[in-house]
Amino acid sequence: MQITADHVIKFIETITMRVKEQRDYLTQLDSAIGDADHGVNLDRGFTTVLTKLPSVADKDIGTILKTVGTTLVSTVGGASGPLYGTAFLRAGMASADRFELSVDDLAVVVEAALEGIQARGKSTRGEKTMIDAIGPAVDALKAARAAGDDLLTSLRKAVAACQAGMEATIPMLATKGRASYLGERSIGHQDPGATSAFLMAQALLEVLEASQ
Repeated sequence: MQITADHVIKFIETITMRVKEQRDYLTQLDSAIGDADHGVNLDRGFTTVLTKLPSVADKDIGTILKTVGTTLVSTVGGASGPLYGTAFLRAGMASADRFELSVDDLAVVVEAALEGIQARGKSTRGEKTMIDAIGPAVDALKAARAAGDDLLTSLRKAVAACQAGMEATIPMLATKGRASYLGERSIGHQDPGATSAFLMAQALLEVLEASQ
C-alpha cells in the first residue's frame, strides 16, 4: 500500500473535522496551562486550509503539504501556527514532486516535520510539548519500518506510541512555552499540543484504514 495525493487531501479534510469536533476540549486543555486558544486557533487555521484544497487537489503531495504549512503560518496565532506550519512545510519539502509515498518515504517525511518543529521551537523531548508525542511516533515508525512491517502496521504502532507520548505529558513539568511559567502547577495536565498531534496522527491512520 502507498499513500497517494488523494489520501493526503482526505487526511487534511479529516484533521479539519477532528479539530472542529475537539476544539473545545483542546481549548480546555490549553486553559489549564496556556492561553486557552489552542483549539480555536487550530480550528480557524484548518478551516482556512480547507478552502485552499481545491486549488491543489491535482498537485503532488509536496505541494499540498506546503500549501497547508503556509496557510497555517499565516492564519494561526500563538505558538501552534508557526510550529505546525513549519512541520507541514518541512514535510512538503521532503515529499516534493511525489504523488505516492511508501512507508520508508513516510518515515522520512514525518522526521522532517519533527525536525522542523524542534528547530522552530528550539525544543527537545521532555519539555511537555507536542514533541513528546511526535518524537515517539517517529521512533516507532522507523523501528517498524526496520522490522519490515507494512505501512498500516507501522502506522498503527506509530499512532499507539504517539498516544502514549501524549499521555506521558500529564506528569511532566513544563519547561517550554507559556506552560513553563506555571512551574510545578503545570504537572498533572495533558499538553494541548501533544493532544492535537495525536489527533492528526490518528486522522492519517483512519484515512488509510478506510481506504483498504
